[in-house]
Amino acid sequence: MHLLGGMFPIALVASAASAHAQDARRLSLDLPAQRLGESVRALAALWGRTVLADATLVGKRQAPAIRGSYTIEEALNLLLAGSGLAVDRVGDSFVIRSMAGRGDPQDADGSTDIVVTGTRIRGAGPVGSNIVTVDRQDIERSGYATTQQILAALPQNFSGGANEGTVGFSVRNNSSTNFGFGSGINLRGLGTTSTLTLIDGNRPALGGGSGGFVDLTLIPSSAIERIEVLADGASAIYGSDAVAGVVNVRLRRDLDGAETRLRYGFADGFDEVQASQLASFHWASGRVIAAYEYYGRGRLGSADRAYATEDLRAFGGPDYRQDYANPGTIIAANGQVFGILRGQNGTGLAAGDLIPGVANLSDGRSDTELLPALKRHSAYAALEQDLGPNLKFRAQGFFADRRSSARYFPSNYGGVVVTAANPFYVDPLGTGEPVTVHYDFRPDLGPPRLDAHVTNWAGAASLDASFGRWNAELHGAYGAQRERQVTLNVPNYYRLALALADPDPATAYNLFADGSVTNPATTAKVRGGFVQTGHSRQWSSALKFDGPLFALPAGDVRMAIGGEYRHEWYGYSAVDDEFTPGPVDQGSAGFPLGRSIVAGYAELLAPLVGPEQNVPGIEQLDLSVAGRIERYSDVGTTANPRLGLSWKPVPALTLRSTFGTSFRAPSFSDTRHGPGLDQIIPLPLPDPASPTGASTVIALFGNRPDIGPEKARTWTLGFDFRPQRLPGLSISATWFDISYRDRISNVASELFSFLSQRGRFQSLITDSPSTATLAALYADPTFVNPYGIPASAVTVLVDARNANLSRTTERGLDFDIGYKGGREGRSYELGVSGTWLASLEQKLTATATSADVVSTIGNPVDLRLRGRASATFGKASLAMFVNYVDGYLNNGVTPAETVHSWTTLDLQLGYAIGGKRGPLQGVRLSLSVTNLFDAAPPYVNNRTAFSAAGFDPENASPAGRMIAVQLVKSW
Repeated sequence: MHLLGGMFPIALVASAASAHAQDARRLSLDLPAQRLGESVRALAALWGRTVLADATLVGKRQAPAIRGSYTIEEALNLLLAGSGLAVDRVGDSFVIRSMAGRGDPQDADGSTDIVVTGTRIRGAGPVGSNIVTVDRQDIERSGYATTQQILAALPQNFSGGANEGTVGFSVRNNSSTNFGFGSGINLRGLGTTSTLTLIDGNRPALGGGSGGFVDLTLIPSSAIERIEVLADGASAIYGSDAVAGVVNVRLRRDLDGAETRLRYGFADGFDEVQASQLASFHWASGRVIAAYEYYGRGRLGSADRAYATEDLRAFGGPDYRQDYANPGTIIAANGQVFGILRGQNGTGLAAGDLIPGVANLSDGRSDTELLPALKRHSAYAALEQDLGPNLKFRAQGFFADRRSSARYFPSNYGGVVVTAANPFYVDPLGTGEPVTVHYDFRPDLGPPRLDAHVTNWAGAASLDASFGRWNAELHGAYGAQRERQVTLNVPNYYRLALALADPDPATAYNLFADGSVTNPATTAKVRGGFVQTGHSRQWSSALKFDGPLFALPAGDVRMAIGGEYRHEWYGYSAVDDEFTPGPVDQGSAGFPLGRSIVAGYAELLAPLVGPEQNVPGIEQLDLSVAGRIERYSDVGTTANPRLGLSWKPVPALTLRSTFGTSFRAPSFSDTRHGPGLDQIIPLPLPDPASPTGASTVIALFGNRPDIGPEKARTWTLGFDFRPQRLPGLSISATWFDISYRDRISNVASELFSFLSQRGRFQSLITDSPSTATLAALYADPTFVNPYGIPASAVTVLVDARNANLSRTTERGLDFDIGYKGGREGRSYELGVSGTWLASLEQKLTATATSADVVSTIGNPVDLRLRGRASATFGKASLAMFVNYVDGYLNNGVTPAETVHSWTTLDLQLGYAIGGKRGPLQGVRLSLSVTNLFDAAPPYVNNRTAFSAAGFDPENASPAGRMIAVQLVKSW
């Protein structure tokens, strides 16, 4: 994937193919009369400039032949003469625009200028920022099939959090709420909720429990024109969530005709199929495009990967298998362990047949999936229609339906108690007392299975009007996502207890056999399950004006100003059939919740110095100022500014910087309250300062009522260097510094460390609470007392509620070095992109000391690289990519262990089969191999709250070598 920094192509036109050069440089041209788009691409490649244009502007227009020596501006003006189009310079780039509404009646399209991610001003780029773009060519060359795979390759992204591969491995970064098997993006490792994801500039409905992330797996990759990544705080432009940055997925609108795509890929253990159809129609005053994609993938089982096991002894690690096995393990009344004999049916088993001191073990990872099987259907349509010379209507709709299924490891809720009433009961001690059996129900019920169904609907419409040199846009959007997960093949412990107490051997449950011997009718009665459903909705409206305010010697000072209204809503419900006679409605868990947001913003772009002014040491100097105020109906008001500066001391070098503040509004899970969510519980906690080793505390759980937005300060400093004497070379680097405070922290997960680590938690501890305080807490409706502790025994009050407690400071460097050479039809490119994290310091509470967690398990590594090499030889093409993830420290085990780095190689070969005519015209065949050498993920002693495995899905994929063949036909 080729990552570009700075300005970038927006719709149809080509990106810079050689180094930046002076605009005054003259080149000899000999261009034939041809499509305008082809001539523009040729100029962009020859001068090494980026030229931006909307496809409807260029369309099927013909360009005249050009022969002679020209500057790039002279050549562009010659191409556009008489077309109703004009060209403007924006920073280092050129923008082709319509002259409609500006005194030129010849343009039939009436298109308006383009809005770039990171700014609200049309035809401009975000001043001072580094934009990373993955365009259509990058997607085609990458060899990846899905949107989440494309974004996972970004060095700025960390795969921790909501990800289809982390389900069952982690609870960090909203991964525990991912019951639809979705995947989000996690820029800088600051969490999926700290990255704002947009689709064509619109906020989609959120996925996951409580709406924790945007589900990228629903977006069809064949319908993507490009992905724009602003790895910088941008709340002044977009509002909440844009702390680590903004990812804007732009869907295709530039297709001229139709495109059919077929792909088949396979790896060891699974395969995938992808098919899509796109079609576009143009008429004099408008256009429409429609797209459909199907994607299906088989399940990747743990049995297909040697490291997907709880028994890590083969790798030099421990054996994490548990004694919930089949045959099972008996725990006698005195706690002694006995193994049940293999090779028998549990009938007539005697105490002497048991194996004392031996626990039968079972691998919980067996019969599970590393990646779920899935089938997805996605559809997209967009319409543009001129309603007059100065008025345009746009509309688009999106729909996706995904069904996923994965076998899951057993959820053991303690041992099963069996009394002497059970006809298969055996007592190893001969006392007749009840025994506890640790038993694996998978041979009886089948592997536990999670079946998920996700649907997403979205629609947006806008009216664009021009008034002289100003534009106005009225916009509205709606989105909804519904997720449902069904857990199957788990025991209902209430009905199991009845079956164990049944004295009839023909119908009683038998836990003492090797294998499944219980009556199938009894097994069917014991089978339970769990269903949870989430529903997210979001609708918005906006009004924006943008245009020039006044002229400076270097150009127009332009402004964008606007207002927005948005309403968010999330609902949840669950039905449990695990512990009661029948299915029971578990309620709404504090949902539904909704809130309204009103926002106003303004942005100013001022060209302070231009090349024509001949100011010594300043070839060009641009300044941008932006600010946004938002009022949330539930958490109050926030205001955020942003400054951007771009300085070009010489034509080959651009220095840039940004400064701003950002915020993240609390998610619905952070603000909900209600029975079962807020609790006050007295309980004993370990306390090294106590003579008994423990102190009795009263603990507060839930969410604090004063939870507010998380806040951040971000600044960047970078440069872009394109030397004139070495055409083709480009070097860019951006230093970033993020100070993220008031982060909502779940300190309850470390409750048992409160008193033993007072230095970290002192601000949450109150010693010797008053009698009145304790009386009020004991009288509170949320008070529960499972240990029967009187108020007189409580000596400490601890506040373990979620609150704005923690702080994160992150610093690092994004960089890209690339070289392009050759000529039209025979070109090549070499380069490398990467992110180096200098530090990632975290403070859990205000009184805690900072800890640098970069390159530790559960956090981003200090260095990620993606190298690229590609070449085009007429109809043939070759692309290679090297992906590098640095090693890190697994400090989740004692003693800490070193995890080795991981390097993979991707390769793609392509060939355009057809000529300019005939049935094979527009046919392209490609062969791609990702992870060419089938490099296994590095070994990680990865013990989780659920199970264990020998790799880390947050830093490596278990997919292995994937070979895929793709056929694309353009009609």
